[in-house]
Amino acid sequence: MALNALANLAEARMGDLPTSTPVSRDAKTRPGATMKALAWYGKHDLRLIDAPVPAISHPKDAIIRVTGTTVCGSDLHLLHGDIIQLVKGDILGHEYMGIVEEVGSEVKGIKVGDTVVAAFNIGCGECEYCKKGIFTECDTTNNSALMQAMYGHKLGGILGYGHFGGGFAGGQAEYVRQPFADVNLLPIPADVPAEKALYLSDVVGTAYHAVVCSGAKEGETVGIWGLGPIGLHVAQWLRKKTKVARIIAVDNVPERMEIAKTWGVESINFDVDTDVVAKIQELVPGGLDRSIDCAAFRYAKSMLHKVQRAIGLETDTPEIVNECIRATKKFGTVALIADYAATTNGFLIGAVMEKGISLIGCGQAPVQRYWKDLLRDIQSGLFDPTKIVTHRFPFEQIVDVYDRFDKKEAGIIKVFLQTKFSPPPTPGTPPLTDVKNVKLKDADFSGQTEKKV
Repeated sequence: MALNALANLAEARMGDLPTSTPVSRDAKTRPGATMKALAWYGKHDLRLIDAPVPAISHPKDAIIRVTGTTVCGSDLHLLHGDIIQLVKGDILGHEYMGIVEEVGSEVKGIKVGDTVVAAFNIGCGECEYCKKGIFTECDTTNNSALMQAMYGHKLGGILGYGHFGGGFAGGQAEYVRQPFADVNLLPIPADVPAEKALYLSDVVGTAYHAVVCSGAKEGETVGIWGLGPIGLHVAQWLRKKTKVARIIAVDNVPERMEIAKTWGVESINFDVDTDVVAKIQELVPGGLDRSIDCAAFRYAKSMLHKVQRAIGLETDTPEIVNECIRATKKFGTVALIADYAATTNGFLIGAVMEKGISLIGCGQAPVQRYWKDLLRDIQSGLFDPTKIVTHRFPFEQIVDVYDRFDKKEAGIIKVFLQTKFSPPPTPGTPPLTDVKNVKLKDADFSGQTEKKV
């Protein structure tokens, strides 16, 4: 709370930086037209509202009619008010797909009627970083002077992630204005169902990016902290593509560990084995070759860090990172794909130096860099995003979906939220369900079983 107050004061003093495309508060809307959208009004205060339908506001824009969206684990940071520069009424959501309804005059590669998936981040395609394929570090699409002051540089814009991410309306809505359509939209072929295409927007590419950044190699032993959607996809990429010898995962949600088991993942339940590092050293004498943190800054374990976070002495807990450092062998690698926001206390810096640990900040994943290759992996059957899709809910129930996902209830891991524009469920994927009636035993894991590799 203290950090947010300071952030608001700093924002008022610094103002906004210029961007190469209008942010949402400066963008156009269709006169008299409204849509359903999820908006943030405060900590644990999300509302489904009637919002103006966006219109073309820049020659490189497209307007997308949303046919599928979802809730990401990082959206929960917004629910908890842990991301600074959130403004009441901000439309959330950074994973969506849909049908192109309108394009700007300078859009060349995307046409009306295309089925597309959007990148969660906004790259301009023309700056130094975009030309290198590092679209998430775009120099021109984020107006947050506060981020630049805090980090020394600002990242690219992010859909639906508040004004720290540039102030762009997100994809948990019936329509989205997509800036720089040619850069940030991927046409989806007819043979790829919506339930497989949607997650190319973020989690599929983000998980793959984490594996790439970790440097994991065939034959190695890799640890994963957190078996949410990112962690589970990391496990699948490690097993199917990188072909590591052994994967050790740390979590406490039985149904998530059960899915990971289908890829030959050994799991440590940290509620049972409270000394995680000791358990890993027992299982893997000498330590892990690589560790990948897929959890996040919110998961404080000790009372010390819970108190420090509560009173604003730190924003992020170092406990999971410290476990990774201690469990990784000398001159091994620790990769952070989990979200970390600002500052932490008690970070084990001595072990990083003395053990020769390579600590890699993966950054936000430039999913556009990997899109075409990962789409081919999905088409070939090598990788299946639906392995972790447990439920399909109506978009109108999104507030309740956030609540139950946050509480890790009813076996919810990854959801497909259908709008009034969505096609019917693809056979073999979860049917439409009322989230209020879902119980743990209703979670469908029938499609998850496969032989260990």
